[in-house]
Amino acid sequence: MPNIKSAKKRMKVTATKTLRNKRVKSAMKTDIKKFDAAAQTGAAETNDLFRKATGAVDKAAVKGIIHKNKANRKKSQLAKRLNQAAQ
Repeated sequence: MPNIKSAKKRMKVTATKTLRNKRVKSAMKTDIKKFDAAAQTGAAETNDLFRKATGAVDKAAVKGIIHKNKANRKKSQLAKRLNQAAQ
């Protein structure tokens, strides 16, 4: 446990940011899982879920939660699954 006031504040700020990062990352993963489920079943709302999932990935990348290259890789994988589901 830190004794210095600024170190105590940094702990609080870090804890707050960690919770925000977990919330955004979890929401992103949930959107991806929903898209995957819809793509496998061939549901009609697959395109809408694709847009929502890629948007969540982009937001996570902009906020610095995931690396921009990882975001691009995820979006590419999602697009590939979308195209396979369309066939």
